Amino acid sequence: MRVENILGVARERLATVAEDALLMDAAKLLSNPSYNLIVVCDESGKAIGVITKTDIVSRISHCTGCSCSMPASKVMSTEIVSCRPNDVLSDVWFAIRKRGLKNVPIVDDRAAPIGVANARDVLQSLLEDVEHEEKLLQDYVMGIGYQ
Repeated sequence: MRVENILGVARERLATVAEDALLMDAAKLLSNPSYNLIVVCDESGKAIGVITKTDIVSRISHCTGCSCSMPASKVMSTEIVSCRPNDVLSDVWFAIRKRGLKNVPIVDDRAAPIGVANARDVLQSLLEDVEHEEKLLQDYVMGIGYQ
């Protein structure tokens, strides 16, 4: 099973900001319950960083005066763990677990974001695949459909 299998729901979770967007713009996007991660893009549309709710809360808790109007790029994490549509979901799940992540950007061949894979969606897809294979094996053993 590949990442492309969850791309439909992953596209709905995608929110992006330009690298020169204000931190408050990213915070407004993250106030929407559909978004848990904001992908920061350069002028060519390439993903260059991510911002989470934790990043926003951490930075805003230190705001004084005009410091809350800083660019979002000053707060973003630049070490992006991402995946591509052809990646195997079990590999993505391994990376998510290893790093303790909840969300991973899905990028195209130009590194432009096309969705956000949520750990819950990845795990659910993997479980559904196992259940399907288990059912096929059970049908085979029981002789259903093989006459």
